[in-house]
Amino acid sequence: MKFLALPALIALITLSACKSFQGTNSLVLPDTMAQQKFQKSSWTRTTSVYTPDHWPESLVAEVIHPNASIHNLPIMLLVHGGGWQRRSYEDMQPLAEHWAKQGFITVNIAYRFAPEYQFPAQLHDAQLAMHWIDSKRAEWNSPYSPLVAFGFSSGAHLVSLMGNVAGQHSELVRPYGGSITRPNLVILGGLPSDLQKWDRGRLIEDFLGGPRAEFPERYALASPITHIHANTPPTFMFHGRLDRLVPPDHATDYYEALQHQRIPVELKMLSLKGHVTSFIFRGSSIRAAEEFINTHLNNRITDDVIGVK
Repeated sequence: MKFLALPALIALITLSACKSFQGTNSLVLPDTMAQQKFQKSSWTRTTSVYTPDHWPESLVAEVIHPNASIHNLPIMLLVHGGGWQRRSYEDMQPLAEHWAKQGFITVNIAYRFAPEYQFPAQLHDAQLAMHWIDSKRAEWNSPYSPLVAFGFSSGAHLVSLMGNVAGQHSELVRPYGGSITRPNLVILGGLPSDLQKWDRGRLIEDFLGGPRAEFPERYALASPITHIHANTPPTFMFHGRLDRLVPPDHATDYYEALQHQRIPVELKMLSLKGHVTSFIFRGSSIRAAEEFINTHLNNRITDDVIGVK
């Protein structure tokens, strides 16, 4: 089967939206939809605090809406890496701009850092961002559109963990989780899938509060691989074969666990790439992720856009 290129898929999404909202004057007409472009001249870029007033730290989300005249564009949440304690959402800005050009409303978030804030604070931030996105759907004219979550390194950890526990009975769902925090599909780069693989180390101890010998249950609870189940979102992964910070078996073990549950999954192993270089030289990974989206989100997009539950 030959799959649609991503721009054509976006057109399909918006055409389906038009069919379900006929009579709404603000919509672009279906016969002009295929020619609609998502160039920077049509973008609306805003930076907003997505956390409530009582939150321990004010956190921002940078949103790019690629064309406000088009309804039900898909949404992408982006979560940066940095060992749960450094870097910035600015690392993901080039990726946000890339996906905006493809027709995604991109939401690029900051989150709290360890060691001042330890697990599960960062997960709660990501979950809260999903609730905030849900509250903005009407404003963005995307009430039925699917959501893709893209994370790298510690961001991939948060995205995968959030998607795995959403709608389940894990204690990590309370009080900020729920089914609304489950992405329709996830893209994971340099994923630390099993934190139990580390006995100790500054980054992991700052994040989880100490070595594994002292907190074995916390290390297991914080590991995305321990929460995989039959409703884990479809998953695209990329990982450097020479990654020494997050060894490749994190990716291969997670891939095999997803396959065991019959979750749609693809793993792209990058030759001659380490952890950071797999992010810097990510072009082939992004192209493969686009094809994965075309393949595995297509049916879900059609169902969500026309309001099928």
